[in-house]
Amino acid sequence: MITELVVAILVVMGGVFCFAAGLGVLRLPDLLIRMHASTKAGTLGSGLILVAVAVAFAESTVIARAVAAILFLLLTAPVAAHLIGRAAFRTGVPMVDRTRCEPGVAEALRARGPEKAPE
Repeated sequence: MITELVVAILVVMGGVFCFAAGLGVLRLPDLLIRMHASTKAGTLGSGLILVAVAVAFAESTVIARAVAAILFLLLTAPVAAHLIGRAAFRTGVPMVDRTRCEPGVAEALRARGPEKAPE
């Protein structure tokens, strides 16, 4: 009884965060802000749903897979968001007027040109 209640709460909370992430991607005006919404809320929502799966099944193999998936999300989502944001900034994707950058940073990043792969 208590386990089902905990699982239900975790799934609903995860669903709310995933919905907020999707809504943020649709409604927010800027690429950088959209990325923030999708990575933060999407990772938290997916993590909560995976915790609910681990609690519901309560088997060591399912728990191990859920923990591995959560760790994978926590390690890859911020890195992917950073690289997508950096690529968008360097290629000149238009940002909203409210998006600010430190003086000189935009010019320095754009002046460096494309990075070369190590040989």
